[in-house]
Amino acid sequence: MASKKVLKELVNLREVLQRHNRLYHVMDNPEVSDAEYDELFSRLLEIEKRYPELVTASSPSRRVGAERLKAFKSIQHRIPMLSLEKCTQAGELLDWQTRASNHLGDSRKQSERVIHYTCEPKIDGVAVSLVYLKGTLVSAATRGDGRTGEGILENVRTIKSIPLVLEGDNIPKELEVRGEIYMPVQGFHSFNERAADSGQKLLINPRNGAAGSLRQLDPKVTAQRPLTMYCYSAGYYSDDWQPSSHWQVLQVFSSWGLRVNNETSLVEGVDACITYIDALLQRRDALAYEIDGVVIKVDDLDLQNKLGELTRTPRWAIAYKYPSQEATTILKSVDFQVGRTGAITPVARLEPVFVGGVTVSNATLHNMDEIKRLGLKEGDRVLLRRAGDVIPKIVKVVKPADDSEISSVEIRLPEFCPACGTAIVVARDEAIARCPAGLYCSAQRKEAFRHFASRPAMDIDGLGDKIVELLIEHELVEKLSDLYALRAEQIAALDRMGEKSANNIVKALQESKSTTLARFLYALGIREVGEATAANLAVHFGDIDAIKLADPDSLMQVEDVGEVVAQNIVRYFSNAQAWEDIVALRAAGVHWPIVEPASRQDTVLPLQDQTWVLTGTLQEMPRTQAKAALQKLGAKVAGSVSAKTTCVVAGEKSGSKLAKAQELGIRVIDEPALMELLGSHGESE
Repeated sequence: MASKKVLKELVNLREVLQRHNRLYHVMDNPEVSDAEYDELFSRLLEIEKRYPELVTASSPSRRVGAERLKAFKSIQHRIPMLSLEKCTQAGELLDWQTRASNHLGDSRKQSERVIHYTCEPKIDGVAVSLVYLKGTLVSAATRGDGRTGEGILENVRTIKSIPLVLEGDNIPKELEVRGEIYMPVQGFHSFNERAADSGQKLLINPRNGAAGSLRQLDPKVTAQRPLTMYCYSAGYYSDDWQPSSHWQVLQVFSSWGLRVNNETSLVEGVDACITYIDALLQRRDALAYEIDGVVIKVDDLDLQNKLGELTRTPRWAIAYKYPSQEATTILKSVDFQVGRTGAITPVARLEPVFVGGVTVSNATLHNMDEIKRLGLKEGDRVLLRRAGDVIPKIVKVVKPADDSEISSVEIRLPEFCPACGTAIVVARDEAIARCPAGLYCSAQRKEAFRHFASRPAMDIDGLGDKIVELLIEHELVEKLSDLYALRAEQIAALDRMGEKSANNIVKALQESKSTTLARFLYALGIREVGEATAANLAVHFGDIDAIKLADPDSLMQVEDVGEVVAQNIVRYFSNAQAWEDIVALRAAGVHWPIVEPASRQDTVLPLQDQTWVLTGTLQEMPRTQAKAALQKLGAKVAGSVSAKTTCVVAGEKSGSKLAKAQELGIRVIDEPALMELLGSHGESE
């Protein structure tokens, strides 16, 4: 018999889970991460398993999702849309296989068949049911509570990847298709960028965006959202179709025009499932959509029927969950850092939390406008998101600070630079606050030297962060040109530096003097002049003196140079101290080949007017080098794929860019083909 303490915990768990269910599924306003919800749900199942007499019909364990919205028509699923059992370790997956084999009993042993499984990405979207009669879409519903969902047919009709009429042979008279409607990562980011520009509310994550889009009362709003769908199973179907395996179902779906995930694999045995899980995890961040794990299903439909189901989960399928990319934590404080261009950036200091496979204690906040938009204060409980290698980001406040945690403290922009004490300024046309002191600010000086020495800039081997800090601390360098006056004995006298290391740095400095104009321009750290823009400027003007004399109109003739960038370039070269340092650098021996500027060339370059995209990892040369080589041949090298893209170079572990290129029918070549192309024009070295 359960104790009063257990009863109290059980009642509390049910209330909390019901609340979070509604916030997540109905209000689209979650307050906890998936991992935190799963932990609460697992505890509920644990108690109910120990005390089955306490299970009630209204318990969250008896339900799959949440209640339907009253604004939509109620649709009852002919076959319940069940949830899946979850696991997070290989051992749990093996236990699941053992339970399934034991349940099959003698009939399984007599069959002497090897169990095959389908493995597919568990997309973080919204589960839906589509019903086709004689090949025509007549109904669409959300999963809802698993038995009754919300009718969303008019909204689903706006999603272009969902066929309104199936095409092909042997289409059954009745067919229920189940799948996941989701918002691709690129579409999610594009939507939020537009929303931010227009002052609208931002979406928290792609799943939230998909759910909110499907629940729009006006289908015209849904039509403007970047939604798509993958179909992953058949619910019910008339007896004029008799598939024998899940894999066969997916193949036939494709032939009828239903979108099926090409990452789905048919494998033999659980060991192969584990191999698939590990391999997909390595490529998780390169996918065009967000996933939270892998769904594994017994492929044989006859075996699925024999295995059957429990109250809320089928015995023949399981979800292997990856580490959550969202978590909640406490914002302890906010520090302000000074960047290379003087930008004052707020950085959140957090109560350490495990998210996306790592422990996170800091997060970016971008600028004061972002803090204002979030309504953020020190002490708030916040939702943190970390997708792949992206810097963790606070996406919302889930609970304002109270006396039981940390006192609420308003976040204010400091009046003076935290590094040098200069008064901070905020330009009228910018959201970013800046320290105007330039290289006279110690923080900016450090960042400027680090940038100058970096690999894509002057590539000064051995001149890392620690050495730069020591050189500035001991006042050995003040201007960039001071680097080339350094002597080996000066460097050797620094902490933890030996004679050999000092000589290597001096040698690297001498070798860096022979460079290219593109690298040198990028190394100067002109605001908003990245590698691509620097390369375009070098090709267009041919030498730095011509760039110095150029007016904004002339600069805007260069690819990727708009009015703001042109003004930044003019402002930089109008600074007497900056130009004096450039003159000193050239006097110290820094040089580059003088080439005929493209603005005066009559010949047409081989890749002129073409747009190329590099994706994945290249083995023969760094991507920066490949980009420079393509630009030298006249190509524009873009960061994203569009209908205007001429060609995509796909290296190893290519992800969403390759997928989009294939979807748009854009030419794709591999690295050997790229090297052959560059070699034919003398650019492969």
